[in-house]
Amino acid sequence: MRNLKLIIAFDGAAYAGWQRQPDARTIQGTLEEKLAIMTGEAITVWGAGRTDAGVHALAMTANFLTKAAIPCAGFLRGFNSLLSADIRVLAVTEVGDDFHACHSALGKTYSYYLIHGREALPSERLYNSAFRDHLALDTMQACLQSIIGEHDFSSFEAVGSRDLSWTGGKGAVRRIYGAEIEEDQHCPGRVLFTITGDGFLRHMVRNIVGTLVKVGQGKWTVADFQTVLAARDRKVAGPTAPSCGLFLQQVHYDTIPDSLIGQAPVEVAC
Repeated sequence: MRNLKLIIAFDGAAYAGWQRQPDARTIQGTLEEKLAIMTGEAITVWGAGRTDAGVHALAMTANFLTKAAIPCAGFLRGFNSLLSADIRVLAVTEVGDDFHACHSALGKTYSYYLIHGREALPSERLYNSAFRDHLALDTMQACLQSIIGEHDFSSFEAVGSRDLSWTGGKGAVRRIYGAEIEEDQHCPGRVLFTITGDGFLRHMVRNIVGTLVKVGQGKWTVADFQTVLAARDRKVAGPTAPSCGLFLQQVHYDTIPDSLIGQAPVEVAC
């Protein structure tokens, strides 16, 4: 069996997330359908994570096992000839048997895009959330210092994120390497939030953003945000930010480069 690694970009607006579902269009399910056409095999594609409905990716990593002798370049051409334009396979490489897109990952970088202080343009609506209030970005950035390092993120964990009866593993504890929020210099009124960590709970990034927005609106203080984090209780945190603004930027394997920690995310066209 060959082990092939994929780098995939997708617009998640029309999909019910990554994970295969029996009655919904998903990224994993779509890739597996195309692989069945190319190889005649029933193949499982393992992704680096399970993005939610409406979430996008610039560089999702996945892998699959196959007996097919099709060269990597052939798989690349085949995927992109069969897939719709909202999914592109950017690279196909053969890797060792020990590589797994999820289990081998050291961390991920996500970005979240939002519009503030103005109405979002129709062309922006699928890739940014929008808030009419001007947000206090400096205060929001101050909150982010609280999440750097290893913390229990239960306050930002969606219901169903994991089996709460399982007492092993690391529970809701995750390590955040860098987090930053700043104005997009090329698109007035748009904010870019980026976060790099060793892993993320379900809706964790969106729940952090939703809580940050309340601080940016002046409804909560930095101390309130810190209290939310310490509470380990989802009910005390802010709302879940819309999925349309979230992008998986990169999955990290051999190392998490110092240059990515605290660095602004790759910009998406305004």
